[in-house]
Amino acid sequence: MNIYDFKIKTIEGDEKNFSEYKGKVLLIVNTASKCGFTPQFEGLEKLYKTYNENGLEILGFPSNQFKEDPGTIEEIKNFCLLNYGVSFQMFDKIDVNGETRHSLYSYLIENSPNRPGKNVRWNFEKFLIDKDGNIIKRYLSVKTPQALEKDIKKLI
Repeated sequence: MNIYDFKIKTIEGDEKNFSEYKGKVLLIVNTASKCGFTPQFEGLEKLYKTYNENGLEILGFPSNQFKEDPGTIEEIKNFCLLNYGVSFQMFDKIDVNGETRHSLYSYLIENSPNRPGKNVRWNFEKFLIDKDGNIIKRYLSVKTPQALEKDIKKLI
């Protein structure tokens, strides 16, 4: 199994096949609308607008596992768009930990080169994937999107 084997429902309700991301650098983030790290949406959007043409895709996964994204998927979608102008791909709300953890996050957690097997600690934890689908690095929530720019540039 690799990152390109997943199919996940987008925030719009369409199924997205991750094979469409072959040859792209991916930044996968679990998001929340009511978190102290929520302003990171602004930095993520800036990275996306700066590097998307060079092959960067940012994939946002809302999760309420830390009780900071209780809204409906429609409310989350509107919040992201109206407050942060999010134009990168957002997906359906998922669980990132526990028995109900989405299989994508099981894959990311088990195959991460740093902190393998460790649960997601909080909202806005990030996984950087290279153009070949390899998980390059996992970043804790405190690492801002701007702090990832150097690593992203190396992969593009």
